[in-house]
Amino acid sequence: MFSVLVLVLSVLCPVLSSGIKGSKDVYSGSEKYLLWVWHNRLYLYTAAALCFGLWFSLKMVLKKKSVPSDLVLWVQKSAEKNDRAEVHVSGVKIFYGSQTGTAKGFAAELSEEVKTLGIPSEVIDMKDYDPDDQLADECTSRTVCVFIVATYTDGRPTENAQWFCKWLEEASTDFRYGKTYLKGLRYAVLGLGNSAYVGHYNTVGKNVDKWLWMLSGVRIMTRGEGDCNVVKSRNGSVQDDFLAWKAHFLRRLQALARGDSGSRSSKSSCMKTDGADHEGEEPTLTNHSSEEELMETSSDEEQSDERTSGSVVDVEDLGNLMDSVKKSKNEADGQMVKLAKVKKIKDKEGASREMITPTLRNALTKQGYKLIGSHSGVKLCRWTKSMLRGRGGCYKHTFYGIESHRCMETTPSLACANKCVFCWRHHTNPVGTEWLWKMDPAEKILEEAMEKHQNMIRQFKGVPGVLPERYQEGLAIKHCALSLVGEPIMYPEINTFLRLLHSQRISSFLVTNAQFPQEIRNLVPVTQLYVSVDASTKDSLKKIDRPLFKDFWPRFLDSLRALGEKRQRTVYRLTLVKAWNVEEMQSYSELIALGQPDFIEVKGVTYCGESSASTLTMANVPWHQEVVAFVRQLADMLPQYEIACEHEHSNCLLIAHTKFKVDGEWRTWIDYERFQELVEAHEASGGTRSFSALDYMSQTPHWALFGAQEQGFDPADTRFQRRNKTKDVSGC
Repeated sequence: MFSVLVLVLSVLCPVLSSGIKGSKDVYSGSEKYLLWVWHNRLYLYTAAALCFGLWFSLKMVLKKKSVPSDLVLWVQKSAEKNDRAEVHVSGVKIFYGSQTGTAKGFAAELSEEVKTLGIPSEVIDMKDYDPDDQLADECTSRTVCVFIVATYTDGRPTENAQWFCKWLEEASTDFRYGKTYLKGLRYAVLGLGNSAYVGHYNTVGKNVDKWLWMLSGVRIMTRGEGDCNVVKSRNGSVQDDFLAWKAHFLRRLQALARGDSGSRSSKSSCMKTDGADHEGEEPTLTNHSSEEELMETSSDEEQSDERTSGSVVDVEDLGNLMDSVKKSKNEADGQMVKLAKVKKIKDKEGASREMITPTLRNALTKQGYKLIGSHSGVKLCRWTKSMLRGRGGCYKHTFYGIESHRCMETTPSLACANKCVFCWRHHTNPVGTEWLWKMDPAEKILEEAMEKHQNMIRQFKGVPGVLPERYQEGLAIKHCALSLVGEPIMYPEINTFLRLLHSQRISSFLVTNAQFPQEIRNLVPVTQLYVSVDASTKDSLKKIDRPLFKDFWPRFLDSLRALGEKRQRTVYRLTLVKAWNVEEMQSYSELIALGQPDFIEVKGVTYCGESSASTLTMANVPWHQEVVAFVRQLADMLPQYEIACEHEHSNCLLIAHTKFKVDGEWRTWIDYERFQELVEAHEASGGTRSFSALDYMSQTPHWALFGAQEQGFDPADTRFQRRNKTKDVSGC
């Protein structure tokens, strides 16, 4: 800069000096200099401006030459890209909505896995979390929110998730929150359900995912679904579904922690990334994503359409809108067809699956079940143990003369079509509406059931208190109660199984939940056939039994009609649940008139301990006096029935048809030898020679009758009062 200024002054100085020479030499040196500056100030200003302009222009030229424009643009784009991709995970919050504890267990397991990655994790019960005050904070806290939610009865949330889901649903459609209320929230959803409930499968998981997305939450991965139905589960069981989803989630979480993109708006891009990054891993995840792609889409275009579906549409645009709706419908129909084909294929594959998964096998084994093959089981009834010690038998001993220590309690099908609130198995058994599992032969089931039962009896040899003669008799099985758990009538070879029992001269007591009327009609003669009548109205039956069938009520009524067509002994089994079904007296009498059973067992519900699968408490258990009062009222409404027997220890009474009262004496007991002769003749005649319940009845002893001082306890035994002991509620 200084050199430029000197150059300019050297050019201007001769011109300036010529003007000074013409003036008189009357001033000193300093005065002359100042006077010179003053007279030539215009030239100085021009020189300074010229120098500054040259310096600025030169600097800009040098800058452009040192940094090319394309390089500057690349640096700017790279900076913007880094800003967008800079995603950090400060922690993971795992919310669970659970009724039976499955979702809670999965949440705890996932939390431990996340912590092994060095990422903080927290498990949160939905009922302890206020979404109105706290959920919006998760949008800016760099956390990832995981929602593991189960679907309960009729597609409703579990009790601990009801408020959270209610708030989320209302917020998703409330203009006061706005469609961007949860913008920035990164989340993943795992829904748990049972595909046997066709109309409500995983409803809660789907809704939570939808509501979060409608509030502009960002999915980090496709919604997962865990299926308790082992036949249609993508990975074989709900536990395996969770493990597959967990592996996928942990990979996504690691990607987020590295700074990869946190959302996946396109399913195809998600699938490609999985295939590229995890080639050679288990194919179940790919199948999962592929099937999910049929069930939901979340492309940017479709998201935009859905989020703006509530906006105002001009009349002129209605035509275009209708065309797009028709097009979308056609595409959806095509996807549904494709999905149906996928499911159909899976059903065919699932037919060879075993009913008992490894997890279920462990759970049932811990409960004392001796499992047989892939779908059957046997367990020692507590009344069998009691009668071995001479401490009395069960109510079937009082009502029908069963020798409890010689009774084998088993089932050829652990699966059931109901999920009753009073189920003493706490719903550990599988559920289903048809047989889709691998099937074991009836011969194998009976052989192993008898072997395992006898092995359990042998464990009582030499035990103090066990009567030696009862022990020897117990090894010779005489009765079989097909009431252990599940729905025995679902087993396709149930008739073969019954014939095998009778060929061994073992009587059969079969219990069904009145959801399979045609199977009831197809049954061969049974010693005694039960139908569980847990409620007398459609609403109360749905509330108590929680059936899987949509047409459960017509099936229920038709099953009662089918029972009325049977000639052998038939029984209605009523379970009274206080404050649930004890006020429906008139309806019960109408159902009894429909099926005309030989006997009606009325039993107070047994409290099986606390279970998250049921809201049943001790307050729902009626006292024996209350059961007696109910039975008296019911019997008064039934002209052809009277109270016959009582078993106070089981809180149970028997109402019998008056045809079993011969010459003033009750004949509710069974002549088992006579039954075996009759059924043998029936089989020998090819089914043409029939017989009825009156052909094998036997006189009821006095101590078993209602009103007797013994109240149904066999005086040949010694009553034992158990004090300060945990009550064993197993048994029939």
